[in-house]
Amino acid sequence: IVTSIISTMETQVSNGPSGTSLPNGPVISTNGATDDSKTNLIVNYLPQNMTQEEFKSLFGSIGEIESCKLVRDKITGQSLGYGFVNYVDPNDADKAINTLNGLKLQTKTIKVSYARPSSASIRDANLYVSGLPKTMSQKDMEQLFSQYGRIITSRILVDQVTGISRGVGFIRFDKRNEAEEAIKGLNGQKPLGAAEPITVKFANNPSQKTGQALLTQLYQTAARRYTGPLHHQTQRFRFSPITIDSMTSLAGVNLTGPTGAGWCIFVYNLSPEADESVLWQLFGPFGAVTNVKVIRDFTTNKCKGFGFVTMTNYDEAAMAIASLNGYRLGDRVLQVSFKTSKQHKA
Repeated sequence: IVTSIISTMETQVSNGPSGTSLPNGPVISTNGATDDSKTNLIVNYLPQNMTQEEFKSLFGSIGEIESCKLVRDKITGQSLGYGFVNYVDPNDADKAINTLNGLKLQTKTIKVSYARPSSASIRDANLYVSGLPKTMSQKDMEQLFSQYGRIITSRILVDQVTGISRGVGFIRFDKRNEAEEAIKGLNGQKPLGAAEPITVKFANNPSQKTGQALLTQLYQTAARRYTGPLHHQTQRFRFSPITIDSMTSLAGVNLTGPTGAGWCIFVYNLSPEADESVLWQLFGPFGAVTNVKVIRDFTTNKCKGFGFVTMTNYDEAAMAIASLNGYRLGDRVLQVSFKTSKQHKA
């Protein structure tokens, strides 16, 4: 999938001005990178069928690579949709960002940025925005928010059938304090074209404490066979959980729009020990959860690595996806998305 792309890249690499980027991707400069991280890049939103060789070939067309790794599930071997590239020359890393960030590969638009070391100042800088004018583009949203700091990623959710904006978006800033300033400056304001004030708030990931509690429960219940409804969960959420035994199959749910059951979410890369209580606790804080289902092996009764969650409200479901997709639970990175007809059937 990269042969034709590389030929076009050669022209851009040799002739393209420094600091430019392809459409749909913000320009990432070296200003925010430390000396230690100016050669190491993280690449997100890669096609799942992209191979290690194709990944290396694409980024090797920019300059000499010291190392690169396409991250895969340790058990299934399936690509997790992201990887790392470490260049020998920092200038090549900068050129790779300016040239390849925003590149469309199949149905994906890849995101190329510096693999920054984790610190408190850059964590939890992802914002959830609702009430946006339906006519507002991703570029318009970036322009609105860019006055508060450097934007790492942005996204506007659109209807899968019509392609029309749902008025909901996500903005990830370089630093948390920039996100805080954006909330102060824009929450409750009416941007150009908006009929009502917009809502801007943190798309909070589960806290470390919550994650540890989930892991504790996960391994405490690893040997316990799940046989009935989660009665102990009913007081924690606005909607009482439906018993797993009485749940209808989610296989026929068309998730391009709301159904009688709500919005169905596909959760991939769960551990074999995962049970329904893990999904309730992960998704419950984001809103109304009506049912959950972990898909099990008939022989071992172990989780087959994926499950489904149904939420009644689209905005809450979208916020849960944005916050939990890529969330690390134990030694696994979850993949969370709206269920489509092509995904595993329940």
